[in-house]
Amino acid sequence: MQPTKSVFFAISSLFFSIGFLAIGYGMIMTFIGVFLKENGTPDMVIGFINAAFFLGAMASSIFSQKIISSVGHIRSFVTFASLMVITFLLHSLFLNEFFWAILRLISGFAYYGLLIILESWLNEKSSNEQRGQILAIYTTVFYLSTALGQLLLNIDEDFKHMIFSIGAVLVLFSVIFIAMTKIKEPTLQVFERYSFPKLYNVVPLAVTGSFISGFFIGGFFTMIPLYLIKLFDSKEVISLFMTFALLGGLLSQWPIGRLSDIYGRRKLIAFTGIFTSFVSALFIFLTLDETLLYVLAVFLGVSIFCIYPLSLSRANDVVDENKDIVEICRALLFAYGTGSFLAPLIIGFAFNFFNHQIIFIIYFILGIYLALYSLSKKRVDYDKKSIFVNVPISSSAVMPEIDPRQDLKWVDEQQKNHN
Repeated sequence: MQPTKSVFFAISSLFFSIGFLAIGYGMIMTFIGVFLKENGTPDMVIGFINAAFFLGAMASSIFSQKIISSVGHIRSFVTFASLMVITFLLHSLFLNEFFWAILRLISGFAYYGLLIILESWLNEKSSNEQRGQILAIYTTVFYLSTALGQLLLNIDEDFKHMIFSIGAVLVLFSVIFIAMTKIKEPTLQVFERYSFPKLYNVVPLAVTGSFISGFFIGGFFTMIPLYLIKLFDSKEVISLFMTFALLGGLLSQWPIGRLSDIYGRRKLIAFTGIFTSFVSALFIFLTLDETLLYVLAVFLGVSIFCIYPLSLSRANDVVDENKDIVEICRALLFAYGTGSFLAPLIIGFAFNFFNHQIIFIIYFILGIYLALYSLSKKRVDYDKKSIFVNVPISSSAVMPEIDPRQDLKWVDEQQKNHN
């Protein structure tokens, strides 16, 4: 069943809002580290500032729901968007590392609060038959918009001080689409908490894969730009590298997912781990020109952006129907966020004592570990596997509710189509 025109028209404002947010998110996330590096900030401090964003994101998954439930979706959206605009503009007024860390903390809290609002609206407007298609559109919009945000880093050098103002304008554009929407505000359910020791006993590979994926992607957005500025001293190279990596991640989702449906998540998680290590080794040992760099960017995107959706699929494969898969997936998302938070801290600390290639040495080690750990786990019988589903590179605790795999009828239909 295809989404009706009326449903698609109703949620189109959500996709426009998501698009503008993702452009601003991608642009500012990458620019922060580059800007601080150019102003002489130590790598360890840059890592701390970037980690504050993900700490705010983790806090948002716990506390922002209370704000949204108290004042409603539209008022909350305006509040969180206003906080993001304020933090962006304050970045451009004062350059103080501790102050910037606080701003990044607030920005992360607000940004993930906005995602909770948008995704709960998408969930409200998605019937069981439409969830797969709507989630696919959401994922595509998010990848492409984040990639477009990277290209905006090529702004003329004379206007680079305006980058935070441009980010603020993009967030304000997202507010326009929400303020004018006629979509009924959904009821936001209370998020239950799942014990991590218990979760690890149930889905150890999914937890490990989610954490390492968060580490890879957190390091990608926050610390790889520092490696590139050290290597090429060019914002154009950074923006194109990040763009190619994101496009590689987007284009790989379907083939990796299809292969995992055939051969199993365990083998594909192991493959992505080995492939990440292989690509990392190429970064370490090859002499890079720009063309080779962009090719490796695509390969890196293919590897690191597939691990989290594969981990979610592994959880769906092995969890019994009597367990709450929605809450388990939320806990996996928290593990992903924890990895994203630790990545800039650990890599920033390592940058202070080693060559900047240390980031790919860390990636190499984690990739090998993930591959070996994955292969040490039991395979899932073919008839017990679920269906791979693409997810955005950044999502909130509402995302598991949108996942169409929670509908067993949808899973059965997709498995018949695959066969």
